[in-house]
Amino acid sequence: MGILSIVAVCVGLTASCSGSTADRVGSALGLSSTSPAAAAAGGSGTALSLLGALPVRAEDNSPKYRRDAFGTPWSDVDHNGCDTRNDILRRDMRSTTLRKADNCTVLTGELTDPYTTRIIRFNRARSASAVQIDHVVALADAWRTGALEWTDAQRLQFANDPQNLLAVDGPTNIRKSDQDAAEWLPPSPGEQCPYVARQVGLKSRYHLWVTSAEASAMRTVLQKCSTQSPLGLTPTP
Repeated sequence: MGILSIVAVCVGLTASCSGSTADRVGSALGLSSTSPAAAAAGGSGTALSLLGALPVRAEDNSPKYRRDAFGTPWSDVDHNGCDTRNDILRRDMRSTTLRKADNCTVLTGELTDPYTTRIIRFNRARSASAVQIDHVVALADAWRTGALEWTDAQRLQFANDPQNLLAVDGPTNIRKSDQDAAEWLPPSPGEQCPYVARQVGLKSRYHLWVTSAEASAMRTVLQKCSTQSPLGLTPTP
């Protein structure tokens, strides 16, 4: 398999988010808050301090957001023969089975949803949309906060960045839509801290800004876990 299916989605985890889905993923992959990977991602700073360094501006949606500005959905950007959706499904789910014809398409698996903590038993034949791939920083949100100025190649990279992608409960993803942290947070309180920390890390790495309301909502979450490191700062190799 290619790098999307083997790389960790969570780095820079701290004890403040103990018990979260992000912690369980990091623990399974041998990452801790003191690992070199974590140190590289978070450094000596926290998500809360990094949030304070993000530019605060009003949204810009002119020209208006278009999904095709971010390229063909779920492109095979790592050229491993599998599209990004299936790479992420295989990375995030347990006990997966694959279609024998391509050794790529995920047919079944079990997911601990990172937004509700529910256990979802995925069966592609019964309901392919039961598990969806969420852009943690929604593409439309990225567009309104700086991505409209990027090149097509940069937007394609962002849309398929494993650090910005999570397999999640389908109906929950639909309810989130393209809302930012001022408008939507994971229903499970224990998952809000790593979720916002990942948004902060991604917005910093991609030089995106936050709105005033978004920054305020993020700060409210991160003040409850003030030692949490930013996530999503380290690009997938």
